Amino acid sequence: MASLSEAREQPARQLWDQVNGVHAGMLGISGLDMHMQPMAPHADPTTNTIWFYTKTDADIVRAIKPGSRAHFCVIGKDHDYHACLSGVIEVRNDPSKIEEYWSSMVAAWYDGGKKDPKLTMLSLHVDDAEIWVSTGSTLKFGWEIAKANLDDDKMPDVGVKRHLQFA
Repeated sequence: MASLSEAREQPARQLWDQVNGVHAGMLGISGLDMHMQPMAPHADPTTNTIWFYTKTDADIVRAIKPGSRAHFCVIGKDHDYHACLSGVIEVRNDPSKIEEYWSSMVAAWYDGGKKDPKLTMLSLHVDDAEIWVSTGSTLKFGWEIAKANLDDDKMPDVGVKRHLQFA
């Protein structure tokens, strides 16, 4: 369950924990008439970068040009955490990153293993994100709605929204 206090006090740490805690999110290239697609993230919080394995002949790879920006959207496993991250995306065939994040799950997609000629990676350098964290408790949600209905000037306190910027 996502913590409201962590969202207020350490939103960046919570963001990276959530990104690393999902099997997939939705990745899309900004400004193109192209649907977002599910991709498995491998986040490096020390560089604010998310790495994705893909194939060189994928539509998303062909769509990326120098300076392209992308959005990556995540919904936490308990559906109480939502985030949209954006930044510059590039195709990077980085052998050290291929090795670092390699797993049996990744291997299932590449016949040639780490030497598959179509294997490449995308790197999304995140410079901007917005998070929404909501209470996971139905009881607390109901209580907040009831309080707001009793006091016309009070909005229900059911979550936290934060805007984050990274260098």
